[in-house]
Amino acid sequence: MTLIVICGATATGKSELAVGVAKEIGAEIVSADSMQLYRGMDIGTAKLSLEERLNIPHHLLDIVDVKTDVTVSWYQEVARNKIDELLAAGKPVVVVGGTGFYIKAILDDLNFPETDPLVRAKIEAEAGEIGGEALHKKLLTLDPAAAMAIPKENIRRVVRALEVIEITGKPFTANLPRQDSTRYPKAQQFGLRMDRSTLDERIDLRVEKMWQLGLVAEVEKLIEEGLLEGKTAQAALGYAQIISESLGLSVDAKTDTKIATRQYARRQETWFTRDARIEWLEPTSPQVRLDRVLTSIIKS
Repeated sequence: MTLIVICGATATGKSELAVGVAKEIGAEIVSADSMQLYRGMDIGTAKLSLEERLNIPHHLLDIVDVKTDVTVSWYQEVARNKIDELLAAGKPVVVVGGTGFYIKAILDDLNFPETDPLVRAKIEAEAGEIGGEALHKKLLTLDPAAAMAIPKENIRRVVRALEVIEITGKPFTANLPRQDSTRYPKAQQFGLRMDRSTLDERIDLRVEKMWQLGLVAEVEKLIEEGLLEGKTAQAALGYAQIISESLGLSVDAKTDTKIATRQYARRQETWFTRDARIEWLEPTSPQVRLDRVLTSIIKS
């Protein structure tokens, strides 16, 4: 069984490395990006074009519409089913993404408490009264690890985390298992990291490119297709800021997106650093990183 996981903060080059690894070992790619699941969300999620995928099959991209709210438990089932199907057929698999909960859900046996409509309604009402930022601060107080993993813009996930805390009386992250409860014990994880100043520069350049490619027009088109009807998709970085500007709630969506993305990258780094199973790749050239991963795979 060959299962490779490539993770890390946004804009570190994960997708390109995943394609390079998959090409060399004959693998197929499974996305662990919570927003690349959505059809039409291409520019703002930095989704690779068909040409950039080099004819390598990519799974769990473009599988739901923007009106649909997905859960980690749903993703866990769909992703594991696809991974197991590929492995059973003798196909190596490369999982790639920066959504820490999604990768954890693939590898480990997370517990997902049932929802309580009354508790959820109460927290949603609170969110309406105090706002998403204040609600996120409440989560930060109750469960700092969960707050690091969940962007404040994603109010639905913040509400869910607070709901679990109230139902169980335990931190949301108490559902995260010990590392010896992994479903795929032979999986190899590789993390990409960069020094902060370099990563900030790459994020700013990426956001500038997104605007040049037409992110604003993409968001406007998705609003016509029901983007505002789904809580998850509209919380995506870039999309949330453009929506906010269109509603007159902010004045500079591009700058706000750069700031929010840099903050999100910090939270991603903190999340992944907690997993001792990850082999970290330093900020070298793409070819050196690829060679490092391939050498590690061969040795195992």
